[in-house]
Amino acid sequence: MTPLAKLLEAALFASGRPIPTDELAALDDEASAAAVASALDEIREHYDVEGHGVELVEIAGGWQILTRAEYTEAIERAQLAARPHRLSGAALETLAIIAYRQPISRADIEEIRGVAVGGVLKSLHERGLIDVVGRAEGLGRPLLYGTTPLFLEHFALRHLEELPRADELAIALRVVASSDASAPNATE
Repeated sequence: MTPLAKLLEAALFASGRPIPTDELAALDDEASAAAVASALDEIREHYDVEGHGVELVEIAGGWQILTRAEYTEAIERAQLAARPHRLSGAALETLAIIAYRQPISRADIEEIRGVAVGGVLKSLHERGLIDVVGRAEGLGRPLLYGTTPLFLEHFALRHLEELPRADELAIALRVVASSDASAPNATE
């Protein structure tokens, strides 16, 4: 591997978060954007060709070294990896509304969900999954919420365009509902 690829690999290994390309480029003042891209490709290819248990992944607007998917279950079963805290159904529903409708006000979220969401918004904000992204022009200039890079990282998305489309979600939800109904003890 080239010295630049080794430097980038060391930085990626040391970081617990995805590192954007421009931050990686700042590690070597003499490296061009093309050289950084080439070094990232070199690292990715090295992990793939050599059959490593980790891979270089572009995620949440940056690059991160992650465990390959085929080993995740065994590592979680052995409790070797730090697991993110699970989100409640209310939190997931609220987060989905924000992700698909951002920027969106609290009142609009409550209108869609039909319940108050103050506590859920606070929890999502404390976890760093949402943030205030502005204010609406309407009466009282309510706060507008949007997702954060941590949201993308949590759900392994490179960008919001990777969110499933509404028609894809409807199909997936029907499949899950039908498999739940046909499962043993579904009616008990």
